[in-house]
Amino acid sequence: MSSTLSMPLPASSAAGTGLPTGREVPRVLSIAGSDPSGGAGIQADLKSIAAHGGYGMAAITALTAQNTCGVQAVHVPPAAFLAQQLDAVSDDISIDAVKIGMLGDEAVIRTVRHWLEKVRPAVVVLDPVMVATSGDRLLKESAEAALRDILPLAHLITPNLPELAMLVGADPADSWAAALEQGRRLADATGATILVKGGHLAGADCPDALVNTAGLLPGEVVEVQGNRIDTRNSHGTGCSLSSAIATVQARLGDWEASLRTVKPWLAGALEKSEQLEVGRGNGPVHHFHHVRPALAEGAFAARLWTEAQQDLADIYALDFIHGLATGDLAEKDFAYYLAQDALYLNGYSRVLARASALAPSEGEQLFWAGSSQQCLEVESELHRSWLSTRPAQGGLGPVTKAYVDHLTAASASGSYAVLAAAVLPCFWLYAEVGEKLHARFLASGEPGGHAYAAWLRTYADEGFAEATRRAIAIVDAAGRRASDHERAAMVTAFKQSCRLEVEFFDAPRLHS
Repeated sequence: MSSTLSMPLPASSAAGTGLPTGREVPRVLSIAGSDPSGGAGIQADLKSIAAHGGYGMAAITALTAQNTCGVQAVHVPPAAFLAQQLDAVSDDISIDAVKIGMLGDEAVIRTVRHWLEKVRPAVVVLDPVMVATSGDRLLKESAEAALRDILPLAHLITPNLPELAMLVGADPADSWAAALEQGRRLADATGATILVKGGHLAGADCPDALVNTAGLLPGEVVEVQGNRIDTRNSHGTGCSLSSAIATVQARLGDWEASLRTVKPWLAGALEKSEQLEVGRGNGPVHHFHHVRPALAEGAFAARLWTEAQQDLADIYALDFIHGLATGDLAEKDFAYYLAQDALYLNGYSRVLARASALAPSEGEQLFWAGSSQQCLEVESELHRSWLSTRPAQGGLGPVTKAYVDHLTAASASGSYAVLAAAVLPCFWLYAEVGEKLHARFLASGEPGGHAYAAWLRTYADEGFAEATRRAIAIVDAAGRRASDHERAAMVTAFKQSCRLEVEFFDAPRLHS
């Protein structure tokens, strides 16, 4: 390779400008190779384009056999077929930006150059894929001269430092200043803007810079600082960055603004890459780390219901529940249960009043306020009618106190969503258990003399069932609105309440 780079500038004045289309959803074509493991090439490009609100399209230049450990083989389809792909897209669809990645061989490069000269896309970002993150060479040496000839047709060129050095015929830069100087040389030779990336340098800092010597930027060098992300999951970072910046540039029309938009996104994609758990080598970045999966209506409630299944099974296995169903439960155990429930409802009603105060809508405020009043005026009355004719059952039991303390803590958290999730089991599990017990009671022919018939009828009441459905819908909606952190806290609060429901039903046995 020669130690200097000399290329003619293109006749078109459009090269080097990257004029915006201003479209809210840019139509972005990636011309690149395919990565079957999904982390680089076309697959990474389409993810990056989608992550930045673009409509992604792809013309495949090469097929690779690769994974996170390296490239095993490369197959380059006939260049004539690539030309058919490119023409098929551009003859039908207006293209707002093009990202060019792996080109494979000389015939492919000539085909892409001919198409670019014919179509003249408004934004062209060229990532001169020559060396993979793994160190594998991805471009034949015979094609390097042809690659240099296509560079002036790009508006932005995004080499990594080894590729930048190859393009200017120098050793890889070992300092940021040396990298910027190589960027200037490439900008001089091509007329394009060069994105100089500091990812291959040592140190805690990881700067990037836009370099253009033709006066297309506010300054010859525009630097954007950043911190190095400590991860081995860097597979496809160059592909991801270049396709993302092409997408954003098509909308903003400002290379600096585009870089400042994309750089934090890529840092987050690297930081969150461990969540993917893909591969044994250099894993991919997490392109959609910034997007919380949308929950369909009912999906969060369904998740909570799944979490409650073991606790429901444990409740149904209790001697207390079996005794309620048959009517054989010792009266002293039921009296203790009701006494504790009456004490619980005092605290529970205050927690529901707090939920009413935090609720975001008038309808939800009225629901929780009505439920609070229901605790004191209706449900407690049944307990008092029982307890007034029976011996005192003592003060607040340890399980009751733990339950009230848990709900009070959820109330004090200040999170309406967490509080709503914490109180839900007292609706949902009670309604479920009450319905099952009442069904068994009816199946037995409502035997006369069943000691707990009145209690079973109350908890199978349709009014309570409707209130339960309303509480479930409220919590489901709150879960769909919540952040990931708050949603996790909701699940934790719900699960703890479910476990306390089991212990509450079992408290009479422990008290005995």
